Amino acid sequence: MSLYEYSDSAVLEQLELQSVENSCIGIGNTAVEDSINAALKTIHPISLEEIDQIKLMSRIDAKYAFPLSRLPELLALASKQYRVLEICGQKAMDYSSIYMDTNDMLLYHQHLCGKANRFKVRYRTYETTKESFLEVKCTTSKKRTEKTRIKSRLENGQPDKQAMDFLCKHLQSAAEDLIPFFTNKFKRITLAGLDSKERITLDFNLQFSGYDGTKTELPFLAIAEVKKEGYSASSPFMRLLKQMQIRPTGFSKYCIGNALLRKMPKENILKPKLLMLQKIYNENSVYAIA
Repeated sequence: MSLYEYSDSAVLEQLELQSVENSCIGIGNTAVEDSINAALKTIHPISLEEIDQIKLMSRIDAKYAFPLSRLPELLALASKQYRVLEICGQKAMDYSSIYMDTNDMLLYHQHLCGKANRFKVRYRTYETTKESFLEVKCTTSKKRTEKTRIKSRLENGQPDKQAMDFLCKHLQSAAEDLIPFFTNKFKRITLAGLDSKERITLDFNLQFSGYDGTKTELPFLAIAEVKKEGYSASSPFMRLLKQMQIRPTGFSKYCIGNALLRKMPKENILKPKLLMLQKIYNENSVYAIA
């Protein structure tokens, strides 16, 4: 049966089933991980202090979703034009995020409907350095991403006073209604251009955990995000992606995580993304075997 004949809930169930069945092609796949590590060794490192010179807190983003098994090839192609962030000898680092929303999921619905000047709120922990930040991301009417953050850690499920003051400044009355929704863990590789002012993040081994005990993962998926100052800025990395026939597609960890962890309202809007994940799952198996 084609996925297009499935109901939305069946698409979700199929993906959940495959996240377990396909664990040999993502998390725990020694061959893929070895290939990624081998490719990373060919890329010259950049320190945290150096890469902080191109933070790009106000930027234009472009996201690409593709099979994890293609990541080693992409890294090999990028090795001559980019440096890779290295901290404590690590180049593929663990991240975790706690996403916040209101009980009626105000922020989720804003993103699902494509509202201008929409927000995401999360606590992000950089597991390598153990630093934790409270971050507010705004997608403006001009499709720019504006990110602000403060050092903060979520304790006992509640923002502290400094965090609440920060949230009220950006979200006004909605800040008081924010609660933790779910946790997202992943590995990230960060690249910086040698001759271009851009940062590239490559996320994989995505895992989602709800506070009700539900869990799911996407071990077959890699997400590339190109972050640059403006639309006109050239990007060698985007040319490499085009060369590999990997096309841009919007991808929100928050929206997809919600869809995978629970039955969501307006799920039909997300159905094309869920079908895209099914397609990537199938392609990942092909590239892993090739």
